[in-house]
Amino acid sequence: MKETITHIAQMVESGRPHQIITANPIMVMSALENTAYLEMMKKADLIVPDGAGVVWAANYVGSPVAERVTGFDLIQNLMQLGQTKGWKIYLLGASPEIIQAAANRLKEQFPNLQLVGYRDGYFKPDEDQKVIENIRSYHPDILLVGRSADTQEPWIAKYKEALQVPVIMGVGGSFDVMSGKLKRAPKLFQKLRLEWFYRLLQEPWRYKRMLVLPKFAMKVIREKDTVQRP
Repeated sequence: MKETITHIAQMVESGRPHQIITANPIMVMSALENTAYLEMMKKADLIVPDGAGVVWAANYVGSPVAERVTGFDLIQNLMQLGQTKGWKIYLLGASPEIIQAAANRLKEQFPNLQLVGYRDGYFKPDEDQKVIENIRSYHPDILLVGRSADTQEPWIAKYKEALQVPVIMGVGGSFDVMSGKLKRAPKLFQKLRLEWFYRLLQEPWRYKRMLVLPKFAMKVIREKDTVQRP
């Protein structure tokens, strides 16, 4: 986490646009099944191991990562540093009610943070340019984007240069937690790497997405076995 924060701070100072992906098993499987998604991920400026499954997979195949860097904790650390550095933050995503609640709670938690703007993520492709112009008018240093899994990262990649924001990061459902709509998993669930299960208990409709997890595990096991065979 410490190295990630240092690296992102350098991105902000550079002034050039960067895309950060907080990777989980669902994204990895999407990349394996979709060439365009794979190429998009390869072009990202930084990918951090958000999902517990990604950390497990890295360890299992013998290329361990130092630690898990969860998207939610990364946001908290960046906001803490941001209010001391004077960084400008913009939030994009979720419903109008959720994003406003998330913005309000963020202001309460980090009173010195320059939260320059926010808007919901319910807009159509023909509204993209209008949204981009609005974001650019605030000259943010960090743009947090929380949209649907199939559009979030591709949208950022497509408009990274047009946005001209030093750090653009997809945050998934973090706005739901930040707003108070959902509770973050208790420490025990986090320690056991069962945050995905706690999220499923709160949102049962997500079960279809979770079906990817066993497929991911089997893919990792098969790939390692294939590589190790003489």
